[in-house]
Amino acid sequence: MKLLRFGPKGQEKPGILDNSGNVRDLSGKVVDFAGKGVSLEALDALRQIDVGGLPLVDQPGRIGSCLADVPNFFCIGLNYAKHAAETGAEPPKEPIVFSKATSALSGPFDPVVIPRRSVKADWEVELGVVIGRKATYVSEAEALGYVAGYCTINDVSEREFQIEKGGQWIKGKSAPTFGPIGPYLVTADEVPDPQNLKVRLTLNGDVMQDSDTSDMIFTVAEIVSYMSNFMMLRPGDIIATGTPSGVGMGLKPQRYLKPGDVMEIEVAGLGRQRQEVIAAD
Repeated sequence: MKLLRFGPKGQEKPGILDNSGNVRDLSGKVVDFAGKGVSLEALDALRQIDVGGLPLVDQPGRIGSCLADVPNFFCIGLNYAKHAAETGAEPPKEPIVFSKATSALSGPFDPVVIPRRSVKADWEVELGVVIGRKATYVSEAEALGYVAGYCTINDVSEREFQIEKGGQWIKGKSAPTFGPIGPYLVTADEVPDPQNLKVRLTLNGDVMQDSDTSDMIFTVAEIVSYMSNFMMLRPGDIIATGTPSGVGMGLKPQRYLKPGDVMEIEVAGLGRQRQEVIAAD
């Protein structure tokens, strides 16, 4: 299933794509896609619905973030071998886990707002993993069974805030609009191998990132299992699994986002995003 949310910001309705790629309205069938609404049990119930009998949405208009909200927005750092190399860092021996503020959540086609005093805003295409059941002390062999689905993420980052201000990375990851997700939450049954997905980002038509998830140092299964040893993962939690090489910080000379730039982001099979960069008021 490909699940989505459509409508004006703050008034989104839940929807689903039918076999012809048309949007069908799930209002009245589900409250929204968040928390228990994307649990494995909730998704199983959705599979029993006759999608063809749902109201057809001729003009869905704006597509919002595929999740209304998230309990936690986790991220994995330096998880692609070539990306670690371009930053000059040693490949990590264990997953580097950090967070984005959940208020960074944004729609896949909404503008990305460069915050005040920003000088080094950067792009990061990533595979997103959405948790579907409580996970604690999960083995690697069992880990993918705890995944509800996958989505495209742009982990927008402000490198000066992240690296040069000291402290934790979350400061450079959390500005409003810095977490576009979607357009779809694609259920796990439609992604048989999350380690075989193309990831791509263009900036003003120039290809900046073009890789695939086979370059990940830690697989999705390893990440979910590893994290479950330190915390309880809950339905609706989202994990951004790292970005490949080609970020602005790694270029020579470095290149950062400016108002008027346009990013297009895609993870194969999970949908494409497009964001225009604007300045904060």
